[in-house]
Amino acid sequence: MDEMEEVKQKFLELVREIDERVSVVMPVTPSNSMFLISLTKGPNRKFITVPEDDIIDLPNEATILAKVSKTVRDAIAAL
Repeated sequence: MDEMEEVKQKFLELVREIDERVSVVMPVTPSNSMFLISLTKGPNRKFITVPEDDIIDLPNEATILAKVSKTVRDAIAAL
């Protein structure tokens, strides 16, 4: 498994831990060093932006994981 695939799996696990019913669409490459990620639950959709560096460091850095987790939790709560 390459690095980006590992990162995507970690992000999907994070979302599933919060709410299994949320669908995720994550681009393959960033735009302007940011990933625009779509979170969908039923008819509701929310977009979040996550810096490329945070996505890459997600599996290895606890502080990054906590920061991204809060962003994802807040977005899912708004769905």
